Amino acid sequence: MTNQLIKLIQSQDNNLRNLLALLQTQYEMIMSKDVFGLEGLVDKINECAKVVAKQEIERRNLVGKQSISEFVNASENQELSRVYEDIKLLVEKAKQQKDTNDILLKQQLLFTNKMLGIMNPNREIKTYNSYGNLSR
Repeated sequence: MTNQLIKLIQSQDNNLRNLLALLQTQYEMIMSKDVFGLEGLVDKINECAKVVAKQEIERRNLVGKQSISEFVNASENQELSRVYEDIKLLVEKAKQQKDTNDILLKQQLLFTNKMLGIMNPNREIKTYNSYGNLSR
């Protein structure tokens, strides 16, 4: 079972590296404002994430109710410990890249909406309500 888990984690490592590469490409496209490239990249990221999720389900079925860290510590297998530590670092890098991309996208959307508001302001006649506040 340990060898099976090592192979599964190594396969998951490869897919996570692919996902991280796609996230880094997404970052570069965000920075260069390549909207059409970003649109095409979304499906690739989703497919890669689905593969990683399927492998995670396989890993959980293999280990059972025991947590992976407990299993790795109990096995005392050096190779399993090494691949587990590698994949933990890779998952953390992918999370950080995803969070960075999310923040940058939200920032760009906020900026775009502000610019659209400036370029096309609301032309409705504003009136005051009974509390003295502007109502629309």
